[in-house]
Amino acid sequence: MSTPIILKHGGYQDLLSYKKSKIVYDGTVYFCGRFFRKYDRTIDQMVQAARSGKQNIYYYREFATYFIASLQLVIR
Repeated sequence: MSTPIILKHGGYQDLLSYKKSKIVYDGTVYFCGRFFRKYDRTIDQMVQAARSGKQNIYYYREFATYFIASLQLVIR
């Protein structure tokens, strides 16, 4: 049986880097809520940066899956 051209993707929740980024995100939200005033712009910036780090792991995982699949097509 041959290897499928498009590999199964997903499973980013199981990556150690994603689990750690969730901890950083949750910690950032807690820290900002505890130590900054409610409508401080710093809160938005810090939470957005933590969220972006978490999302980048998801996006690059998807990108890597399709990149490997396209390389397999080129090699064949």
